[in-house]
Amino acid sequence: MNLHRALRRLLGRPTCVLAPAARLHAKARILNARNASEHIYIGSHSIVKGELFVFAHGGSIRIGEWCYVGEGSRIWSAERILIGNRVLISHNVNVFDSLTHPLSPTARHSQFRAIATSAHPAAIELGERPVTIADDALVGAAATILRGTTIGRGAVVGAGSVVTEDVAPFTIVAGNPARLVRALTEAERQ
Repeated sequence: MNLHRALRRLLGRPTCVLAPAARLHAKARILNARNASEHIYIGSHSIVKGELFVFAHGGSIRIGEWCYVGEGSRIWSAERILIGNRVLISHNVNVFDSLTHPLSPTARHSQFRAIATSAHPAAIELGERPVTIADDALVGAAATILRGTTIGRGAVVGAGSVVTEDVAPFTIVAGNPARLVRALTEAERQ
């Protein structure tokens, strides 16, 4: 357990709910700007080495069983991010269910001032749309999954891809924006 997480637990601040045998690596970061730990749930036997963050005005992250979130990855929620079972998220992946900052320069500066002087604002509009990564999906290194998308069961997102639209189950996508490469063969679906 890292010192930051230990201090937060000692001080009674919310972190996350860990199911049995779930593990947070020493480099994992849990940033919970909401007032309750249940807004970030990590399923049994899952390992998190990256950063999980829920915004103050909303957001939840639910990670299923036997998942892996690689080092340097960021999963930021202002709405809802659902990650199924047996999902592998490689290193340096970004998953966002919102714009993360307002589009208006005035609103953006107001948000920055609030973060810099006190905390994340409890009331803000960031164009939130939920993200779902279904069971058995694989997200390659340095990929980005954007708001409002669903990665289908068993799908593979290639390294460095930017997902802006839904990915069908048992397919491989790659590129920026991510496009269909091919469907998985029957043997690859097993």
